[in-house]
Amino acid sequence: MPSPRIALGAAIVSLACLLAPLPSAAQAPAPGGAPADPAQPDSATSQFGQPVTLPDRTIVYLQGSGNWDSAFETLVDAFKSVYGYLEKEGIKPAGPPMTIYTQTDDVGFDYQAAVPITQELKTQPQGDIMLGPAPSGKALKFVHRGSYDDMDTTYEAITNYLDEKGLEAKDIFIEEYVTDPIKTPEDQLVIHILVPTQ
Repeated sequence: MPSPRIALGAAIVSLACLLAPLPSAAQAPAPGGAPADPAQPDSATSQFGQPVTLPDRTIVYLQGSGNWDSAFETLVDAFKSVYGYLEKEGIKPAGPPMTIYTQTDDVGFDYQAAVPITQELKTQPQGDIMLGPAPSGKALKFVHRGSYDDMDTTYEAITNYLDEKGLEAKDIFIEEYVTDPIKTPEDQLVIHILVPTQ
């Protein structure tokens, strides 16, 4: 049976109804911003499928592919490489790390393990490390708490939510890590799943 992440990817591509206009929300790149900021911890009033506006941001990222069986380990290794590059360059992150899923199938996925920055780079990245824009614009935010391996339940709920609401989403989705994926015990993770919408 396909993973709910794969089902979400299929739903994102195939949903045909238009999304009603979403209210825009100001975004702050650092902690302490508005509750609608996808980088912020959730308040008690946070809703499943909360409309947010992703700001224009520059990201340093490692582009790669992985298998679902070892997804978390693959992503942690990728973030270690990105943070190592930033430390070498003397660049401080300007927000939480994120995984941008660009393609999924039954076996694995293509991704960008990204960290937002605001400082200028001294030298252009080389090899697997790249510089570019993060996805921006309207999105829906969903929250997962707990193990990465338990995220299928959250993704299944997201897929059902999109289907029930008849929403049209773009062909990518994003996991933004409120807790540090490298240092946080896996059962204590807090992850915002962001689904950009048309």
